[in-house]
Amino acid sequence: MGDMLRILFLCTGNACRSQMAEGWARQFKGEVIEPYSAGIRPAGLDPRAVAAMAEAGVDISHHRSKHVDELLGVDFDYVVTVCGHVNEHCPHFPGRTKVVHVGFDDPPSLARHAASEDEAMGHYRRARDQIKAFVETLPSALTGSS
Repeated sequence: MGDMLRILFLCTGNACRSQMAEGWARQFKGEVIEPYSAGIRPAGLDPRAVAAMAEAGVDISHHRSKHVDELLGVDFDYVVTVCGHVNEHCPHFPGRTKVVHVGFDDPPSLARHAASEDEAMGHYRRARDQIKAFVETLPSALTGSS
């Protein structure tokens, strides 16, 4: 794994968006990226995020929500903040780590006022697909290489 990029997808709760990003990166970029996800206030894995990813053929049910401090020993190449709150409150990463913000809407917040489960899941599916599109551009979107 020496030549692989270590990328941390960071979110506030590590419940949804960062978990989706890690899942997509493992599924499609496992040969070039060693992906991780964490949060600054872990909130537990969101069942709707698990369901939305399962619909797309990616199993994240074995993931768990974890605090960024659990990964203190990992030397990341990039930290990708996927929500505005964590971007504003991002912890300091020593050394050569580059922090990049790529924000996505928060499905749990949007789904809170949904009239039906299908409407709620629509928010998760949209975020899932947007995150997939971003992950597909990696690592060139971060490194500037092709």
